[in-house]
Amino acid sequence: MKKVLIALDYGLSAQKIADKGYELAKSMSAKVTLLHVVADETYYSSMDSAPFMGFYGYDFFNMIDGESLIDSSLNFLKSIKKHLKDSDIETLAVRGEFASVILETAITQHFDIIVVGSHSQNWLERAVMGSVTESILTKTTVPMFIVPIKNY
Repeated sequence: MKKVLIALDYGLSAQKIADKGYELAKSMSAKVTLLHVVADETYYSSMDSAPFMGFYGYDFFNMIDGESLIDSSLNFLKSIKKHLKDSDIETLAVRGEFASVILETAITQHFDIIVVGSHSQNWLERAVMGSVTESILTKTTVPMFIVPIKNY
């Protein structure tokens, strides 16, 4: 395996997912790409400001157009890249639906494995909100490495 795609959201678990995915990639001497999918603006307006990856109290309410969301996402990924201390890591911020963008990116750019987190949601939350990880898992032909996330 030569290419690992690590898909990250803005959650507090991003650092753990990045660390575990990076550790896997380095064990295989694989190239790493960090991906953040930019959803529509309403997704960000409902998020709480929280400390994550050096962005304490990040103000999503002032991000109006797609360009500022993309720039913000690239800055977020840049901070993770800095945390991992590897200048060879590539970063991508792509607008669209979470699972679709992750799958399309993995296939079109020939990634060997997708790294994602799996938040511990109960059956009702999954029924109402769905699960990005579950959606990817049911549709992918690319192997996945799923990092379990609890209490983040």
